[in-house]
Amino acid sequence: MSQPPTIAIAGLSCETSTFTPSRTLAPAFHPLRGAQIFDKYAFLRPDTSLGKAAQWEGALIGHAMPGGVVARDAFEELAGEIIERLEEICEEGPVHGLWYDIHGAMVVEGLDDIEAVLLHRIRKVTGPDVLVSASMDLHGNVSRELAHQTDLITCYRTAPHIDVLETRERACRNLVNLLNKSKSDASGIIRPIKAWVPLPVLLPGEQTSTRLEPAKHIYDAIPGVEATDGVTDAAIWVGYAWADEPRNRAAVVVTGWDQTAVCNGAEHLARIFWASHRAFAFVAPTGSFSQCLDAALSSGAESRPYFISDSGDNPTAGGSGDVSWGLTQLLSRPEFQKPSGPTVIYASVPGPDAVHAAIAAGIGATVTVTAGAEIDHIHAGPLTMTGLVHAIKHGDKYAIVEIVLQIGSVFAILTQNPKPYHHEHDFTDLNLAPRSADIVIVKIGYLEPELYDMAKGWMLGLTPGGVDQDIVRLGHHRIRRPMFPFDREFPSEPDLSARIISSSNVELTGPDE
Repeated sequence: MSQPPTIAIAGLSCETSTFTPSRTLAPAFHPLRGAQIFDKYAFLRPDTSLGKAAQWEGALIGHAMPGGVVARDAFEELAGEIIERLEEICEEGPVHGLWYDIHGAMVVEGLDDIEAVLLHRIRKVTGPDVLVSASMDLHGNVSRELAHQTDLITCYRTAPHIDVLETRERACRNLVNLLNKSKSDASGIIRPIKAWVPLPVLLPGEQTSTRLEPAKHIYDAIPGVEATDGVTDAAIWVGYAWADEPRNRAAVVVTGWDQTAVCNGAEHLARIFWASHRAFAFVAPTGSFSQCLDAALSSGAESRPYFISDSGDNPTAGGSGDVSWGLTQLLSRPEFQKPSGPTVIYASVPGPDAVHAAIAAGIGATVTVTAGAEIDHIHAGPLTMTGLVHAIKHGDKYAIVEIVLQIGSVFAILTQNPKPYHHEHDFTDLNLAPRSADIVIVKIGYLEPELYDMAKGWMLGLTPGGVDQDIVRLGHHRIRRPMFPFDREFPSEPDLSARIISSSNVELTGPDE
């Protein structure tokens, strides 16, 4: 290669719960094509060191908000376009590398291990010599097949995720370095050694935040392994707890050029993880929704605003976002039925008809509307409420339109489409003051950084929904067993030896252990 290598970019991401009845459709991925990808990833622009290091060719990437299973026709539509665009890129000249931009917990109707399925299709177009670097969420899953089809694979090292762009840039830089190494090697294409260790542990993110022990010291061990001579990258995946596939579990992958160093590093990280598997606990005090409200009401001024995570319907973990159970319970409490009661903000429940009725009535009007449970009515039905229209906002990327309805002392956010509420401006844009509220209830698990810093008190509500934190009661039946915490006792210690995984686009012959 006398010219800079050509690297294509492709991938689809959607953290998918198989326990929510919602379905994810193609528009939810907000696909970016060609040069649009460089608007998202500034580190690849032509004036950057990485941008100059290769000829980057954007095929298609799509990042959907977490939700229900991806409809098969939606996947085939987007995957088909990826293949078509890659064919066009390959017709222009040889492609040397692929940055595979994925999450790792997507589920598509009728297909298992979909990231491996898509990559297999991609490799049929790009050819066997293309080097692939995948970047993932640590809540993704690394099957043996996915490890086999990639040459480099890495994931975030923080939860909440504050190293998203850093991780994606690392995946791209590692790929450029690998291509340059292959270019200078007389034998041509060379591929690193990968050591993969699956672990029989499957826990929700709310028990594995890297802010706290034991996840903190587990993830703090990664840089030491990565700094070892002969190691290129080290990564630990917690796995995704709310999907029921055989691949769902924790995993370690270490990549490099020295087989002994790579294997020792992978086994070291796996042993640290397994040694702490019984120590994982929720990131905050937990309780039923009623217990959380009681605790918030009994707290003093020094604990306000008091945050409550309505965690079972968290749309950023795969919940449908339209479970009305929490808001129904909240509005039934006598403490909040008068405007003079404790100020509560609730975010949020979708209700397109309710939103349109509020818009028609206008700010300051009193309306009676019905919202919620259009998709997920397993736990509660649609909720009818009468309140004052406090605010209206158009143009949100996810919600499209948001309104705030004041019902007694509760300020309920209703949306056209589900939306996560992670930032202070999500509230202040709606003329709400979360720092002055007594209680703020969000459909979330662990609090994202801005909310975490704002909260003076916090409890994690163990509420029902498609991402129920009590994962054992959800009914997994396809995951591998034994698996902690579904099984508390193991007949023997798990095999934490490193499996060397080859890099190739040929079919695997061995089992996905």
